[in-house]
Amino acid sequence: MARDTSRDRLFPKVSGIPFSDIPEQSDLFRTYLSNPRSLKRYYSNVVEYPLEAAQFAPTVLEAYKTDRRVLCDALRELNASLGVDGQTLKNIDLLRQSDVVAVVTGQQAGLFGGPLYTIYKALSAIRLAEELTAAGQRAVPVFWMATEDHDLEEVSTTYFSTGSAKVVGAKYVPLKYRETSPVGSVEIDPSISQTIDQLFAELPANKFSSDVQAVLGRSWRDGSSIGRAFGETLAFLTSKYGLILLDPLEPALKRLAAPIYSEAVERSDEIVSALVERDHDLANDGYHSQVLVDHDYFPLFWHDEKGGRTALRKTGNGIYKAKGQKIEHTREDLLTVARIEPDCLSPGVMLRAVVQDYLLPTVAYFGGGAEISYFAQNSVVYETLGRPVTPIFHRQSFTILEPRDRKAMEKLGLEFSDLLREQENVTVGWAADNMDLETAGVFSSAEESINTELNRIDQRLAMIDPTLLDNLAKRRRKMIYHIGAIRKKTLMALARKNGDAERQISNLFSAIMPNGHLQERSLNVFSFINRYGPNFTDWIYDAIDLKDKRHRILDI
Repeated sequence: MARDTSRDRLFPKVSGIPFSDIPEQSDLFRTYLSNPRSLKRYYSNVVEYPLEAAQFAPTVLEAYKTDRRVLCDALRELNASLGVDGQTLKNIDLLRQSDVVAVVTGQQAGLFGGPLYTIYKALSAIRLAEELTAAGQRAVPVFWMATEDHDLEEVSTTYFSTGSAKVVGAKYVPLKYRETSPVGSVEIDPSISQTIDQLFAELPANKFSSDVQAVLGRSWRDGSSIGRAFGETLAFLTSKYGLILLDPLEPALKRLAAPIYSEAVERSDEIVSALVERDHDLANDGYHSQVLVDHDYFPLFWHDEKGGRTALRKTGNGIYKAKGQKIEHTREDLLTVARIEPDCLSPGVMLRAVVQDYLLPTVAYFGGGAEISYFAQNSVVYETLGRPVTPIFHRQSFTILEPRDRKAMEKLGLEFSDLLREQENVTVGWAADNMDLETAGVFSSAEESINTELNRIDQRLAMIDPTLLDNLAKRRRKMIYHIGAIRKKTLMALARKNGDAERQISNLFSAIMPNGHLQERSLNVFSFINRYGPNFTDWIYDAIDLKDKRHRILDI
C-alpha cells in the first residue's frame, strides 16, 4: 500500500484527561497510575516511569537461562513466514546477544488486528525499546500473540467508523469452529471473503479503500489460521519498526517452556496458596481481584487430542482432571507431560506472564488497565517460582478527534469530558442550555409554586397530625419527579426539533464513544487507515509520550 506523504504533522493539538475522570476504572488501576510506589506491596519492582525499568536489566539478565539460539531461530522462522521486513529480523539477531533485554506486550488474536489498543500496545513497546537503547541498555520490542486463548467470541467482532453516525461491525466465526479450540489454531474458511466484502460495501470508498481491502484479504484468507492472519496483520502494521512477533503455539517455543511448565506443576499447591492469600490481601485493602482463584485452581490448561483447550482442576488426593473429561492425572503424570509433551499444556492467565518472561529476558511489559490490576495478583506467582517480577506499565491511550468532530464540539459547546456521560444526558444538557427563556420560566415557576404550596401544607400538617408528614414527603418527591420527567421529555423534544444538534451529538458519540466505550476499545485500526492511509501508524507513533499517563486526545 502506497504511503501518503502529503501531511508532515497530523496532531497540531494534543490534550488529555486523567483516568480518574473516566468512568468504570478500577480503584487499583487509578492508584497505580497516580501513586504507583504506594502499591509496592503488590508490585515489588514498581517504578514511576517506563525508562526507569532499565535498572532491573542486570537482574533480568542474570536470571535468564533460556537458550537464545533456539529461541531466536524459532522467532526468525516464524516472523519470516509472517512477512516481516528487515528491521524485525535485525532485532531478532540482536536478541541473540547476551546483554539484550526485551520490552514485551501482547494481545489476543482479534479479527483484522482487533481494537485500536492493540496497535497502541505495540507502539508503546517499540518506543520504550528505542528509548532504552538510546540510554545505553540495548532492548528489542516483542509482541506476544495470545493465540492459546480459546474464547473466539471475545475477539470475533470488530468495528469500523463510517465517518458519520453509523458504526459498522464485522463478525467472523468459521462454520466448523469448536468452542474449546485455541483461537490461534482455528482454520479460516471461505466465508471470510464474504465478511470482508460486506464490510467494505458498507464503508465509504476513498483512495485507500481498495488497498486496505486487499491487505486484509491477503492475510485473512481461506486455509490460513486466525493466529497466522493476526500475525500477518501485525507484521504489515509494525514490522518496519522492528517489532518481533511471538506465537506461543509454536512447537519449538513449547519445548523451551517445558522447564517452567514442570516447575509450575511441581509447585502448583504453593502457587494456589499464594494467589488465595493475595486475594485476601487485596480485599482487605479495599481492592478487587481480577481473576477468581479457588482452592481447586491449577495454573495450566490441558490440550486434548482433538485440539480442544480446557481448564485443569484439582479434585483431591493429588488427582487432576480436565473440565468435562473423565481422564484423571496424577501430579507425576502432569510432570511427565510437561517434560516430554509440552504441546499438551498451556498456561492460564495467572501463569502466562511468568512463562512469557521465562522465554524472554523481559525488562518491562505494557498492558491495559485490567492487566495491571490482575498483575497485582500474579506477581506472587513470579515470587513463588523464584523469578524476578517484571515491571508493568500502562500502554499509551488515545482518542482520535477528527476535524468534523472538533468543529461539532465547538459549535455545541461540548468538551471531551462531556462525552463520557450518557448520550441522553448530554442531549438534555444541550437542550437545557438552549431552551427559550419563556419555556424555561414556565418550568421554574411551576416547580417554585408547587414547592411553595407544599411547604404551606407541610406547616399545616405539622399542627394537625405530624404523622402525615412522611406521607407528604413521599408525595412531594413523586411530584417533583414527574415535573422533572416532563421537563426532560420537553428538552428531548426540543433537541429533536433542532435536528441538526441532535444529529451532531449522535455523530459525536458514534465517533468518540462507539458502542458506549472509548474509541480505542471498539474501533479497528484499519478504520482510520481506510480514511488516512498507512501513515496513520506513523502519526500515532510520533504522538507517543511514555511520561504522559493520561488518556490523550489527538486532534487531526
